Amino acid sequence: MDTDALMRRQNEYFRSGMTRPYAFRKEMLERLSGAMDKWERPLLQALERDLGKHRNEAYMCEVGIVRDELKYCRRRLRAWMRDKYVLPSVAQMPAACSVGAEPYGTVLIVSPWNYPVLLTLEPLIGALAAGNTAVIKPSSYSPHCSEVLADMMADTFPDKYVAVVQGGRGENRTLFEMDFDYIFFTGSVGVGKDVMRAAAENLTPVTLELGGKSPVIVDETADIALAAKRTAFGKIVNAGQTCVAPDYLLIQENVRDRFIHEFRDVIGRFFPGGDYLDMAHIINEKHFNRICGLMEGQNAAVGGGADADALFIEPTILTDVDPESPVMREEIFGPVLPVITYRELGEAIDFVRGRPKPLALYLFTKDRMTRETVLDRCSFGGGCVNDVLLHLCSSGMPFGGVGNSGMGAYHGRASFDTFSHKRSIMRSSTCIDVPLRYMPYSDTVFRILKFIFD
Repeated sequence: MDTDALMRRQNEYFRSGMTRPYAFRKEMLERLSGAMDKWERPLLQALERDLGKHRNEAYMCEVGIVRDELKYCRRRLRAWMRDKYVLPSVAQMPAACSVGAEPYGTVLIVSPWNYPVLLTLEPLIGALAAGNTAVIKPSSYSPHCSEVLADMMADTFPDKYVAVVQGGRGENRTLFEMDFDYIFFTGSVGVGKDVMRAAAENLTPVTLELGGKSPVIVDETADIALAAKRTAFGKIVNAGQTCVAPDYLLIQENVRDRFIHEFRDVIGRFFPGGDYLDMAHIINEKHFNRICGLMEGQNAAVGGGADADALFIEPTILTDVDPESPVMREEIFGPVLPVITYRELGEAIDFVRGRPKPLALYLFTKDRMTRETVLDRCSFGGGCVNDVLLHLCSSGMPFGGVGNSGMGAYHGRASFDTFSHKRSIMRSSTCIDVPLRYMPYSDTVFRILKFIFD
């Protein structure tokens, strides 16, 4: 695809003003909703082919969330677009002041392979609701999903409004160096830094949805059986290839063995007879080998098995893990859970705070003071108390990282705001012209200014 020509067409279409009216934006969101109906089966099939996702999981974790986001945004779009009037300051009177949401223009959305439908279409909803044109760059690691998304967008929108560019790293570099009005990137920390460096050349604003090692903290007051069940679910969904998956477990040492027993038991209930047909596989051989490498030399208290031909790794718990080992230094992105014990809560908090700020944190406890202490002292993108993952399933709650785990947020109103420039306008009166601001200055005017502002 000639990306320069595509960029020109999108810029021209945006400058025509066609994308700005409420009626147009609502119609485009409705058109996308209709496309979700038409393309649901191909999307589910592509998710199965690329990642081995069962239809139920693919719908629950991708297609269904996109549908819910579309419904949420369509119902609230008119209110979001209204100017917000604010009281003028003393210096502005007499005047009327307002803040409005202006679309940025032509935006770039770069999505990853692990949730290729959700993490492409959810930011797109925000971009279109805000009145932008959009270029989408899906991952080459999920080729079937990328192909279906390209066909779906071509069938739904003209490319001067929404277009998909397929390819690998070369296409990524070309797009990052182009003068987009906004870049929304979801992916690894390393590539996120490259995106930010490239965007800096054009002073392009960015949202970076990255990752990191998201901890689970379990104390002795927690419902251990429930903590094990929900943590296992968070590790099994998409074979742990989730940016907010529980990456490692910090557990009070006197309940560690009980947690491991419950985890092993729940795996048996999730997959009766050891039949893992409902579980997704690792995306490709490269990542399979990387995860297996992280497991080398570790003690697997649960699982530990792997099948290279099927790109499958069993749900695994590693115990007696060295905090400085490779499995504790990089994001695992697989169904492997290292376990580290602590005696006092302060040890767990210090462990989390001694590492880059995570995208998510999960705490299982029944103690109110423990909850308040952890939430007050640990910085992270978002999380759950007595659950995992589900904080990102609400359009009413912004989702995003902090520090190394990302910058910016989206979902619902936050998506609309992310893809909108907040423009302040003051409409000044021409009937009255207050003389205090004009030269020549005098002591009398200074005393009046002191009276007004002090």
